[in-house]
Amino acid sequence: MSENFEPNVVAFLCNWCSYAGADLAGTSRIEYPPNLNVIRVMCSGRVNPMFVVNALQQGADGVLVSGCHPGDCHYMEGNFLARRRFALMRELLNFVGVDERRFNMSWVSASEGAKWKDVVTGVVNNLQEAGPFTEFPRKKIDW
Repeated sequence: MSENFEPNVVAFLCNWCSYAGADLAGTSRIEYPPNLNVIRVMCSGRVNPMFVVNALQQGADGVLVSGCHPGDCHYMEGNFLARRRFALMRELLNFVGVDERRFNMSWVSASEGAKWKDVVTGVVNNLQEAGPFTEFPRKKIDW
C-alpha cells in the first residue's frame, strides 16, 4: 500500500475513561496519529453495532471502540455488554469478508494517556497495511 495513505478512523470513546485518557494524552503533549474522528459516548455499552457498519459505509477505513477496563465501568456492566456484543460483531464482519484489522476494541482508563497513544498508533499502522476500505465485499454465501 502507498505510504502516503492516511486512514480515516471513527473512534467511539467512553466519556469516563477512554475519552479522559485521550484528553490526558493531549494535555501531556503525548503525540499520536491525528487520524481519529472521535465520537464521545457515555459508555462503550451504548455503542450499537450498526454504528460500526454505518461508519464503514460512510467512508471510514476503520472503527475503534474504547471503554473502561472490565470491572471499572461507571455504569456497572456496560463494558461487559460491549465486549460480548463486539465479539459477535467481529465474527459477523469476518463472515461477510471485512478484514479484521478494520474493527478494534480497547480498554483505556483515564490515567493511561501513554497507552492511548499505543492503541491509536497500532490501529493506524494496521489500517495503513490494510489499505483503504472501498466497500463491503460481496461474498457469496452457500446456504
